Amino acid sequence: MGSGQGGVSGSLLASADRKEGLSRAYLAAVAASAGYTLSAMDFDRDGIDVQVRAGGDMRPSLDVQLKATVRLGEDAGEAFVYSLKRRNYDLLRLPSMVPRILVVLALPDDETTWVEVSDACLVMRRCAYWTTLAGRPETSNKETVTVFIPKRNRLDPDGLRELMERARTGTIA
Repeated sequence: MGSGQGGVSGSLLASADRKEGLSRAYLAAVAASAGYTLSAMDFDRDGIDVQVRAGGDMRPSLDVQLKATVRLGEDAGEAFVYSLKRRNYDLLRLPSMVPRILVVLALPDDETTWVEVSDACLVMRRCAYWTTLAGRPETSNKETVTVFIPKRNRLDPDGLRELMERARTGTIA
């Protein structure tokens, strides 16, 4: 493993920072594979980390809040359970001209297996899933809100293309 993994001497990034970096790298790889561009937000004041943009009719965009975790819980086999900070929940559920989605990268427990590099390949373990919180109700929770992320919502190049088509037609809900 390279520098910065598993507490290697000289590491500048904490585990949470590495998770954030990997979630950005994951989305960048998926978006590039699908033929889309990314724009990182300078400041996270609106609950959005990255915007994905496509060409074609209507020039659709998606606003994305990125998260990464080693504890993406399952519920009834059809959805993952994720504990989201209330602030993020409130910002993602509000009406917006550009659809907003939550993307959660699931990582293995063992940090030393998150990324492996060889002459033949670059491997990032596990994958990310998305959900929309648009139109969700207000909550009385003070700290966190449990959200359900359907397993069918895997974020891969085909899934991102489908999301962009839905953004183009205004059908992400």
